[in-house]
Amino acid sequence: MPKGKRKGKSDRGRFDGSLHTSDDDSYNDNNSVISSYSENKSLEDGEDIEEFAHEQFEDKLIEMLDGLSQKSSQGRINCIQSLRKALIKKYVPNFVKERHFTICDSIEKSLKKGGGLEKAAAAELAPLISVQLGEEDAGEIVDKTLRPVLMTVACDGSVGAAARAKCCLALGMMGFLSGRQLGDTLSLMQNLETIFSASYLKGDGSIPNVTAEVANLHAAALSAWTLLLTNMPLGSLTDLMDSKALPSLDQLSELLESPHLEVRLTAGEALALIFEEGRKDSADFADDFAVYITDVIKKLATDSHKYRAKKDRKQQRATFRDILSYIEDDVVPDVTVKFGREVLMLDTWARRKQYDALCTVLGPGINIHLGENDLLRDIFEITAPIVQPHDTPAHAQQHMERCRKRLLNAAAFKARTISRAKNRDKRSDF
Repeated sequence: MPKGKRKGKSDRGRFDGSLHTSDDDSYNDNNSVISSYSENKSLEDGEDIEEFAHEQFEDKLIEMLDGLSQKSSQGRINCIQSLRKALIKKYVPNFVKERHFTICDSIEKSLKKGGGLEKAAAAELAPLISVQLGEEDAGEIVDKTLRPVLMTVACDGSVGAAARAKCCLALGMMGFLSGRQLGDTLSLMQNLETIFSASYLKGDGSIPNVTAEVANLHAAALSAWTLLLTNMPLGSLTDLMDSKALPSLDQLSELLESPHLEVRLTAGEALALIFEEGRKDSADFADDFAVYITDVIKKLATDSHKYRAKKDRKQQRATFRDILSYIEDDVVPDVTVKFGREVLMLDTWARRKQYDALCTVLGPGINIHLGENDLLRDIFEITAPIVQPHDTPAHAQQHMERCRKRLLNAAAFKARTISRAKNRDKRSDF
């Protein structure tokens, strides 16, 4: 006897009149309808939809935190990356403040015992915690707890260059946000210099042979060093360079001869920032050096070597044209950033560097944090937004009502789907 045709997925949802249901089945079915109706009714009666969505978001964050302690290395990496993406999308300082000890402990364990990928993921998460906490005391605790282990990994030659680069960027951002004393900042900058100084010219004037991965590490260390330079007190730069607490302009200019694009670009930005800070102290800051470096930058701004990629040549020419314009004419190209109904002007090299560094940490979430994060608004001196005519209470109420209805429908659909799934018996196919 041939076997009957097996029912597919489409047959399972099809009503068949030959099937009989017992009283119990009917009772369960009614329960599903009543429970779904009651859930939807409670939502329609005025439950705060935003609070409901926020609670769901925090529940997911708690699940990610629980996953940071699992045995699987890949599982921990996935949870770290998911937590980082969630904290980028939403500003939740209170949630992070209540659990910063747990998060720091997990990051510290991953940095000490994890593999290269886990170390890199943990290093990416670390500065995000500082961004979320802002000027809270907990932010200083995070910096004090994680800085030693981040520095250990960054200086460890046995660790992969990619993970070390992430640690350097994390150290730069956390040091910038914490606003530590000048002595602590200088110590951190000197440690970073020991890393990127490997790209200085050799004693005989030859260019060191550096792989692409190591070059990215040197660029990351120099980028973090440059970010910390924006925290220098006014009038201190010249004295620090004269006392050799900071590298000289000649040493930094040697990095412009690197065969790697990222090192050249980062070195150019560092030199522009040094000139900007130095000219605040003295209008004729390093005039003799400016004449020499102008010729070098002109060559980079008009570079047309075919052995370099077309995209790299284009990026290099654009960057060094801006640097040349500043060194020669004191002109900084204005960059305008729009977020919401507000506008941020990046009219100095310091602001451009700070914004680029925060974009590296926050990615697409930078606009959200610029609008809500008080620390970022203080850094860029963003005042309260001007109320537009269409920002009237009536217009805002209509917008909130539309959002509420949309969220209400989404929540009701989810509740109905969950209720039906619980009461659907897929084993009743015959």
